[in-house]
This record gives sequence, C-alpha cells and structure tokens, in this order.
Amino acid sequence: MLIATWNVNSVRTRLSQITSWINNVNPDILCLQETKVADDSFPLAPFKELGYEVIINGQKSYNGVAIISKLNIENVTRGFTHNYEEKNISLDFNEQKRLISANINGLKIINVYVPNGSSIDSDKFNYKIKWLNHLSYFLDEQVKEDDLVCLVGDFNIAPRDIDIHSPQKYEGGIMASKMEREALNNVLKGRFIDSFRIFEKSTGHWSWWDYRNNAYELNKGWRIDHIYISKNLSSKLKSCVIERSQRENLQPSDHAPVLINLKIDNQNDDYFDDDDDLFEI
Repeated sequence: MLIATWNVNSVRTRLSQITSWINNVNPDILCLQETKVADDSFPLAPFKELGYEVIINGQKSYNGVAIISKLNIENVTRGFTHNYEEKNISLDFNEQKRLISANINGLKIINVYVPNGSSIDSDKFNYKIKWLNHLSYFLDEQVKEDDLVCLVGDFNIAPRDIDIHSPQKYEGGIMASKMEREALNNVLKGRFIDSFRIFEKSTGHWSWWDYRNNAYELNKGWRIDHIYISKNLSSKLKSCVIERSQRENLQPSDHAPVLINLKIDNQNDDYFDDDDDLFEI
C-alpha cells in the first residue's frame, strides 16, 4: 500500500504535475499540503477521473490540506476537535486550514501543514508552538493505543541536525530550534516512528529546497516533510522514499513527495523494486 505526502504549493498551479505523478506512481493515498484554494474551487474532477476520492480542508490563497484516496474514506475530521477554553487559549486554531484526518482501509491518516513560524522572535513563531501543542492534544484525544496511524505532512521542522544541509549555519534558527524540536517530540511522545530514518541514518537527504540562491542546484536542502507511523505499523513498513526528481519539474513545488510502502491489504508493489536504490542524492 503506497501512501504519499506532498506540499504542492498550490494544487491548481501544480495540477498537471500532480496528476502526471499519480499516473506514474499510482499511490493508494496522497496527502497534499498548501493547496491554496477554497473548497468550492478545488479541482476535484481530474482526481475523480483517475479513480480517486478527495476530501479537502482549504482556504483561498493560503494553507489548505487534502487527502486523495483510491480506497474508501470514512470518519473525516477537519481541524482540531478539542475544547479551546479547556486549554485556556482563546484563539481559534482552526481558522487556518492546516489539518484533515480520516480512516482509510484500517488506517487513521492524519495530514498536517504545520505553520512555518517566520522567525524565532515573531508572533508567528509563538503561533507555531501553540499550534503544535494543539496537535498534541488532538492526537491524545483521537488516537487510541491500538490504532494504526500515519501522521504525515509538511512539519516545517528538521528533527535533527542531519536533516539540514548546513546545520551550524542554522543552529537555533527557525525550523531548527530547540523549542520547535521539543514541541515536535511532544506531538510524537514516543508513539510514532520516523519512517525515513528506519532505512537511512545518514545526512544528505532533503525534501525541501528554497527557491532562492540556487538551493536545489547546489543541493542545499532540508528534510522537513515527514511520514510518522505508529509503532504497531513498524513490522509492515517496507520502504520510504523521497522523490526528489519532482523538484526538477518546470515551475515545481519547492517540496518533493515522500512515500512509504506498507505491507497490508490492497498492497500496491508496482512502483517499488526491492533492488532499486531507494534514496537518490
């Protein structure tokens, strides 16, 4: 079963790239971030023509998440569900459309677009930390101990220094600060596994390259797009791939898709070959 995540940086701008990639890879589930379109303007038809069901949580010009699935989608949740007043926070963290979840083929799929945070000393950074705390509350409420869970998306956090091309340069800065990493660990709480690090322990593997300063051409990237799986799925995980070639498209997203292959029902093995080099640099 192929499950992918991709920050597409506008689903309408990148529509032909996304559908071409789907035709080539044939994922069972594709989670998108930064769709940047209101729900009533989301381009549903091209995905339905390919045999996919789509659920969306979007807004005009900013943010937005979607789950595209060949399999039946059930129990859809858009945004956080807990009581804000109980957490003593008045700001509605569902105003920005950054979370959507559903049950698909026995899995709980949770797709997130974590705020970037802008800079450490900004209000946006405080918002990011509080948003991550809400994500932790959400998982506490929504995920049972025996659930099979995939928590995917653009987390805008490099978990470790090996996930940054020049860690000394960015030490303590946005997407690499101790506070962000601690907030992410509070989300994971030891109950999730970083799929990519099961197979690859070294540095040099990126999912995002800035559009500026020839970052892609110079391979100056970050690994900030992740697929975390619950520990009870670890025995079913066959592989994890960062598809960096999509960053070479004409007018590409600044992110590359990340895929995992799980050995469960509705298995789709066509895309992966056990003899292939799964980690292109």
